[in-house]
Parts: sequence; structure tokens; C-alpha cells
Amino acid sequence: MIYLDNSASTFIKPKEVIKAVNDSLLYFSANPGRSGHKASIKSAMKVEEIREQVANHFNTPTSQNVIFTNNCTNALNIAILGNVKEGGHILCTENEHNSVLRPLEHLKQLGLIEYSIAYQQNPHGITLDDIKKELRHNTYMVICNHISNVNGSICDIDAIGNYCKNNNLIFLVDGAQSCGHFKIDIQKSNIDFLTIAGHKGFYAPQSIGCLIMNDKYKPNPITFGGTGTNSLELIQPESFPEKLESGTISTPLIMGLGAGIDFVEKNFNEIRNKLDDLTTYLNFELEKIGIKCYTEPENSFGVIAFNIGDLDSGEVASILNEKYDICVRGGYHCAPIKHKALGTLSQGAVRVSISYFNTFSEIQRLIYAVKQIKKHLK
Repeated sequence: MIYLDNSASTFIKPKEVIKAVNDSLLYFSANPGRSGHKASIKSAMKVEEIREQVANHFNTPTSQNVIFTNNCTNALNIAILGNVKEGGHILCTENEHNSVLRPLEHLKQLGLIEYSIAYQQNPHGITLDDIKKELRHNTYMVICNHISNVNGSICDIDAIGNYCKNNNLIFLVDGAQSCGHFKIDIQKSNIDFLTIAGHKGFYAPQSIGCLIMNDKYKPNPITFGGTGTNSLELIQPESFPEKLESGTISTPLIMGLGAGIDFVEKNFNEIRNKLDDLTTYLNFELEKIGIKCYTEPENSFGVIAFNIGDLDSGEVASILNEKYDICVRGGYHCAPIKHKALGTLSQGAVRVSISYFNTFSEIQRLIYAVKQIKKHLK
């Protein structure tokens, strides 16, 4: 099997991640911080060690600003719903996933906010000018998907973050597709909230994400429950991270995330270079055989979207799976506005997403399969 659906979830995990999860089940299975015995304290200390690791990786001022979540969607919901300002306006971009669009639409339907969408004028991605065109007098938050999960379009988060800081706008960055592939410094880029999906660029298990906060804004909780602190009180604690971490957090997944971050930090240049090489090669070869590609040739971030003639993207993905044992994703990738902008609402797009563990020969086999599908289409 050739697995090229890494934007949905990485399939091959580093041995270090597998070992960390296994070790957690053997040695760290006590509920972290929920009891005073040594097994619980041992688990809690391991969790805090990894919280500190995440804080250092993204340069947040304190590890208390790292909130472990079930996934990136959960983190985005906390940032959006936990900072809602009634009567305000939120600006997002054409690249947003439904994990942003649906919370915004929910708030709009409740009559709490309005939101609008910035479309990119530059084929490479969203710029500050695209954002500034859509701002209103009551805009209080700007949300940017750093790297589009559909075609790899990039957002200029440095310029936008600096503008948001100078104009007192909350800046939320969805880093689901970029974290692990980019070095992100939330203080340098003036990011107020960064969300990550551990099972993608960090090769961690599924169902572990983070909300990483800078110091200026702190959201209200959207989930309430036990935190292991202030148990006699019926109100949520005010201290972070407890305020936003109700219920038992997953030590095995957190340890897997920590190992994944270690792996990425040790191999960062190799990962970037390999993604660059394989993405550029695939894009070039698809263009050579006349395939409609929606990813710019200069884009080397590991995500390429294309279509073969008028074939439905889901049908192409099914042929690649059944006949050639190649896993890609067809359809709309939970990003309807992006497909509207690309003009692909009628057929979706075939998305290839590459990881460090893919090989040159696998990409060659994909190109061969695409050639055969196109040949039979004629």
C-alpha cells in the first residue's frame, strides 16, 4: 500500500512515538494529578514535562498557556467560542476548514456575531492586503489557516500578526497542516492563539491537539467539569491550564505528542527538504502530462490538489485505491469555501499529501497510475 493521505492523518509513525505510547500504558497509566499517591504524581509530572516541551517549541511565555485538547477542532472551538463578543465581527479566509466555519456559522445563527471571508488575490496565498480589505469597525478577531489542507496555499502570518497586534485584534492561527513542517514562534509572529493537530506534522497518535496561547487574551471555558483542583467549588477554576482542561486528559497521547515533537526537532531539515523535493517533483510531472493542478508550482509544502479531466475526484480516489493500492483523498476536504474559490464545487479535487516517510518510488508509482487513468479516460 502507498499512503498519500497524510493531511488527514499520518499513517507511519516514528518508532519513538510508538515506544512513548507503549511506555505510557506500562508506566504512566494513573490519572495525572487527580490523586496524591506517587503513581498519579508521576503521571502528572510527565504531562507537565511535555507541556513545557510544547511551550518551548512554540515559544509561548509560560507552559500554563499550553492547553491539551482532544484535537485541533476542539482547540479552535475553545478559541472562537471562548472569546465571543456579542455584536462583533470575525474575519476568516477562504482556506478555512469546517472546524472554523461551522462555529462561526453557529454564532451567526444565534445572532451573536457576523463574519466574513477574505479571498486571496495572490495565487500563492493570503496576504495582509487581502485581510485589510475585509476589516470592519467592529472586527475583533482574525482567523487564518496557515497552510490550506486542500492545496497547500500559505498565509502570511507574520505580516498579519504584526498588524493585528498594532490594531488590538485577536489573531487565531489554525496550524493543523503547518505545525511540524514550519518553525512557528508565536511571540515573534504575534499569534494570540495557535491550534495544532498532533497526528499530522508531529506524527503523534490521533485525538491529541493543543491550544497554545500568548499572554494577551484568555478564553472562557466551553466545557465544564472536574479538574482535580478546587473540588468543593461548583464553579470552574480561574487558573490555567485547569480552566480549559476539564476531565481526564490522555497521558498516552500526550506522551506520543512529546515524542513526535522530539522526532521533528531532530529531523526538521531532512523533513522539509524531502517534502520540498517530492512535492516539486510530483507537481512538475503532473503538469507534464496535462493534469489540472490547483497547487502552485513553487509550493513545496507536501499538499497537491488536482483533477483528471471531468472525472469526479471521488471516483479517481476510488480507482487509485482499488486498482493501484494508493491512498489519496477525493471530495471537498471539509473546506467548502476553498473549493468555491478554486472552482471545484462540481467535482471536488484529488488531494495528495506527503509525509517524511514517503519515497520517490511511491510518487513515481502514483504518476504512472494517474497516466493510466487519463489514458483510459480518452
